[in-house]
Amino acid sequence: MTPDAPRPAASPAPLPVLDEVDHAVLRVLHRDPRAGFAEVAAAAGVHERTVARRLERMTATGHVRFTAALVPEYLGEGITAELAVRCAPGRVHETALALARRPETRSVEVATGALEVFAEFNTPDHQTLLTLIDSVVGRMDGVVDIHSGVVMRLLLTAADWAPYDDEPTRTRRLVMAGRGPRAPLAVDELDRGLVALLHRDARMSTTRLARELRVGESTARRRLARLMTSHVLHLRLHADPAVLGYPVEARFRIGTAHSRLGAAIRLLAREPAVRHLVVTTGTTALLGYSSHRDLADLHAFTSRVFGHLDGVTSTDTALLMRTYKRAGVTEPAAAPEGGTSFLPHD
Repeated sequence: MTPDAPRPAASPAPLPVLDEVDHAVLRVLHRDPRAGFAEVAAAAGVHERTVARRLERMTATGHVRFTAALVPEYLGEGITAELAVRCAPGRVHETALALARRPETRSVEVATGALEVFAEFNTPDHQTLLTLIDSVVGRMDGVVDIHSGVVMRLLLTAADWAPYDDEPTRTRRLVMAGRGPRAPLAVDELDRGLVALLHRDARMSTTRLARELRVGESTARRRLARLMTSHVLHLRLHADPAVLGYPVEARFRIGTAHSRLGAAIRLLAREPAVRHLVVTTGTTALLGYSSHRDLADLHAFTSRVFGHLDGVTSTDTALLMRTYKRAGVTEPAAAPEGGTSFLPHD
């Protein structure tokens, strides 16, 4: 291989194979990511040591982990943009890796269709976004074109995808009913410090949180409960859909008449497979992601949903071929050696 030749894509890290006990453990932690080992063990019907061993095995590859972060869209902070970065042949993998390394990207993936890398950026303001597009992404080797759209409204996130629950989340119920988002919670520096600690270790004990923040344990517990019951903090068990039995992921864009936008949103929100949904600028107002058991499930989803949308001007569905970054964390196959450990703590 010549020095200037792009390096081939590394093989994705192997997915852990889960059994009924693994799923029982994940089911509890999906509902309460901070549940203690004793609580998880009692619900799963196994010993605490079994829970610890199973979690260690599942988190070892990075495909199962715990995440905690404030949602800037719900707080009205910064600009979130969706970029489609068109690449020259042979440059898709290198471009995706470079974008995944950027601290501003929250997700990076490659899908079927044109030679494009899709990336979601969050920046403090429009000027910073313009600089990133023109002076950073635009100057990457192999980039031939960039299309950007700004997220005007965040509707559903991965926190609203509930593969273990039949009941929709509170946020999904609001979107299904056509109601606006709840009023954002006022977040101060103490809250942000608490979230920063949870970002390092989402299962950090309340005692240690209080010690690190230099506040009383009751204050730390009260602040944590307040954030946990709000929609501005997403503290959750994150597992790749493929690990949970949903290996087919799709990215779809829908153009619709403005008069029918609300009806389209309500219909999509009623579909449990939809795990991310936003309203963006551009000719296709809706951008979403969905997870499926197989291609037949995806086909049934698109036929059922897109066929019942009124006022649609365009639809485009692409199959995700590889994810490089998800929820702000680089995926195992794209991470450098000796990457972050996501082992939970009791």
